[in-house]
Amino acid sequence: MKNKEHRRTYKKKRYIILFLITILIVAFRLYLPTIAKNYVNKVLADIPGYYGQVKDIDIALARGAYVINGMYLNKVNTQIQIPFLDFPKTDISIEWKSIFKGEIVSEIIMFNPKINYILENQQTEKKNSDIDIWTKALTDLAPIEINHFEVHHGKLSFKEISTTPNVDLYFDELELTADNLRNVIEKKLILPSPISASAVSFGQGSMRLNGSLNIIKEIPDMDIEFALENANISALNDFTKHYTNIDFESGNFNLYSEIAIADGYLKGYIKPLIKNSKLIGKHDNFSETLWEGLVGFFIFVLKNQKTDTIATKIPLEGNLNDVNANSWIAFINILSNAWIGAFNEVIDKDIEFKDAFNEDKKKVKRKQKRLQI
Repeated sequence: MKNKEHRRTYKKKRYIILFLITILIVAFRLYLPTIAKNYVNKVLADIPGYYGQVKDIDIALARGAYVINGMYLNKVNTQIQIPFLDFPKTDISIEWKSIFKGEIVSEIIMFNPKINYILENQQTEKKNSDIDIWTKALTDLAPIEINHFEVHHGKLSFKEISTTPNVDLYFDELELTADNLRNVIEKKLILPSPISASAVSFGQGSMRLNGSLNIIKEIPDMDIEFALENANISALNDFTKHYTNIDFESGNFNLYSEIAIADGYLKGYIKPLIKNSKLIGKHDNFSETLWEGLVGFFIFVLKNQKTDTIATKIPLEGNLNDVNANSWIAFINILSNAWIGAFNEVIDKDIEFKDAFNEDKKKVKRKQKRLQI
């Protein structure tokens, strides 16, 4: 009899314990979004020179993920209160396919993110320029290292608010994918991480970017191709009017570039082309018409008459802290485009990653090794 009562008591205690454990698990699950939200807000608060917060966080335990809703980040003591980063929805989860390769890494998928570079805000915080580590707003939010990154319907903007009218240059409808960022696969490649992007630019132009990265290094290596095509140049009028006092009535703007960076040394070029441009508008006053007529004369002299383009190719080379743009060669290339042969509206494919390893760097490295020995 006593044994039966003992067993009944034991069963009751076991059920009570299981019930209490269930209650604790449910309570923890209900409180988990608050814990995650507090963690994310702490990460944002710890970024030097910035402030920000998140609206709320959703947890999806079944797929090992959490979704950050309504996150923004801005600089401290800024003149313009437009968020530097505005991320409506960010999904951070385990990249399950990498688990089968023996790696535990994460992936981030962002929806409708906006990055607003406000010139006035950057100028007021020059003292913090050396610690602008806002990328911590992404990397520190993931509990494990990020291997895959996606952006859908993003927007990048350059704004200058103090001008009249305001300058606002942007890339909209940005689609970006970067993979193998932690080098989970293809470990022998020097640049193991492919990246690609496309967007609609100011003036309804088409932007595309393709290349490879190695972001594991302190200063990432990369080999990137960039093209901006068929943008209506009149969309640049706020910018050109402010800085050069000219505006365009019509024309197309194209820009092509290749950049290679190795160990902090850059080699590349940018190639801008303006096609079928017309300067003088119907609403310009006399002084504007006179100035634009003078500029238009030089454009007429310096443009290729067959293709109706004015273009140049500007070489870039140097340490990332001191990149030199060869203005003399850029001017020679303007003349070459006008009088010898027009530049093609394509990426030239004449920059490779190995080009960023110049002889001077090799000599410095050899000297450093000898000193270490």
